[in-house]
Amino acid sequence: MKLYCLSGHPTLPCNVLKFKSTTIMLDCALDTTSVLNYLPLPLVHSPRLSKLPGWISKDGTINLEKELKECAGRLFVDSQPEFCLPEKELLDLSTIDVILISNYHCMMALPYITEHTGFTGTVYATEPTLQIGRLLMEELVKFMERVPKAQSATCWKNKEIQRMLPGPLKDAVEVWTWKRCYSMQEVNSALSKVQLVGYSQKVELFGAVQISPLSSGYSLGSSNWIIQSHHEKVSYVSGSSLLTTHPQPMDQSSLKNSDVLILTGLTQMPTANPDGMLGEFCSNLAMTIRAGGNVLVPCYSSGVIYDLLECLYQFIDSANLGTTPFYFISPVANSSLEFSQIFAEWLCHNKQTKVYLPEPPFPHAELIQTNKLKHYPSIHGDFSSDFKQPCVVFTGHPSLRFGDVVHFMELWGKSNLNTIIFTEPDFSYLDALAPYQPLAMKCVYCPIDTRLNFHQVSKLLKEVQPLHVVCPDQYTQPPPSQSHRSDLMLELQPPPMPYRRCSVLNLPFRRCYERVYILPELANSLVPSELKPGVSVANVSAILHSKDNKHTLQVTAPAPPSKKRKRVVEEPPVGGAPKPLLSGAVPLEPFLATLQKHGITEVKVEETTDGHILHLQAEDTLIQLEEDGTHIVCDNNEPLR
Repeated sequence: MKLYCLSGHPTLPCNVLKFKSTTIMLDCALDTTSVLNYLPLPLVHSPRLSKLPGWISKDGTINLEKELKECAGRLFVDSQPEFCLPEKELLDLSTIDVILISNYHCMMALPYITEHTGFTGTVYATEPTLQIGRLLMEELVKFMERVPKAQSATCWKNKEIQRMLPGPLKDAVEVWTWKRCYSMQEVNSALSKVQLVGYSQKVELFGAVQISPLSSGYSLGSSNWIIQSHHEKVSYVSGSSLLTTHPQPMDQSSLKNSDVLILTGLTQMPTANPDGMLGEFCSNLAMTIRAGGNVLVPCYSSGVIYDLLECLYQFIDSANLGTTPFYFISPVANSSLEFSQIFAEWLCHNKQTKVYLPEPPFPHAELIQTNKLKHYPSIHGDFSSDFKQPCVVFTGHPSLRFGDVVHFMELWGKSNLNTIIFTEPDFSYLDALAPYQPLAMKCVYCPIDTRLNFHQVSKLLKEVQPLHVVCPDQYTQPPPSQSHRSDLMLELQPPPMPYRRCSVLNLPFRRCYERVYILPELANSLVPSELKPGVSVANVSAILHSKDNKHTLQVTAPAPPSKKRKRVVEEPPVGGAPKPLLSGAVPLEPFLATLQKHGITEVKVEETTDGHILHLQAEDTLIQLEEDGTHIVCDNNEPLR
């Protein structure tokens, strides 16, 4: 059993598990942190950005004025932002049978994998994951397409040049593999390969393994996955939460008795308590509004925003914010707010009960009815005529590199009355703000990350007791900024197996057993003899029939009845010599002769290190004869197989 690690980001995982002849991709998240190296894409022409000086090396030998611009001592690439994809060269991605998605943030690289690698398998996800994932992809595509950039910067990616650049560009990894955003057509094509599953639903893969999603408690429809055969069990735990927020609570008991538990997607903010951060968010927002300033909240269009709006709903009246308008601006704002209200069965119990009253499960429905919360697809059109200040604006993208947030940064950044409040933990707020410096507006960092922290994980692992734990390298040591905090890492016995981008792990357990079914007729004919009390032994002679990874013992064919007249006295039948057992190497010449008898004449034989490969040219079929097995590879021709 092998695990291939295609992503180096612990909360944006992409791994491939090879287990019992199936190849399973676990998540395909897109590392969007690469966009922090690019200049923002303004919706309206920005004189400030267009006047930034280009970069020339100190000795004047490298001139990249057209590609790199300097702002407040940092370099930014002036081109369409690009994303860091999962590693594509580590294994042949066209051999992947299925992709399992754990939550909508972990599927953003799906179009790159399904559309450009020859992938022909199936993607499994829950319904909210699919629908909200579609919204986030659509939003990303629209953000990019609204502000097209003519030029594409590539010279800076040259290894020799990149080495000479100042950091963080100098340290950016795999820059040659970075890609521009996909198109809506690719998104639709990728999502057409998704098959929907419900919690605890069991899906058979080729008869070899069974997969099943469990609630992970992190976001609407988010799942952990169990991958098991008759004798082995692998659990994949990614992006889980034990806090009481809007999704269904986490299912922990089903993770018990795992041979291997693959753990990823822990909190990015182990020292920040989400409840404390929500309180700080509300008090900073109220302070700014009272002082006559505006509040900007860069956020994703689904997820934490539902909790922020719910928190504000309870807070508005006590803080006298009744007249302050709240604006939610996103190309998918309307769909996101509506979807959250219709996925009732994926919500926590007290939100489910509201649906039967009937009441909307989330209070933002009431905020919209009372006109306190208004949503718009963009800053153009209706929004510009309704816009009143002071106000609170929720908009994307949290990286501050594209989307409507860029416009508000240019509009409000020069006044110290205004505040920007960061709630998404995915981007360093200092890096996000870098191309807007010098900045007068106040900045508050309240990252709300409800995923498991190290204390909760240790407790969870004590309860479910997996034999082996596999996790990203980053979790086996304290964070670099707090190297003395040994509580901010996983300390387990035996120690977890760490992985990093491009590593291939041999998972430390061997498969010992395979389940074989026995037909009733054969079972009936067995004669057990007792060796000692409670232990009996029977001799079995049967044909092993294997198809689609199911193995059955069948009765050997009886001898044809003789033509002679039956005698009156029944004689015990004389047992014919048993058929020779098929074992050992397949003899090549007799095999070719037998094929010829069956009309297969055009056979090309190739010698390999382990045996031979036969190419039946007319039938377009390969037969690989090796010491320890025979593989027959033929397309959709079952009788020939």
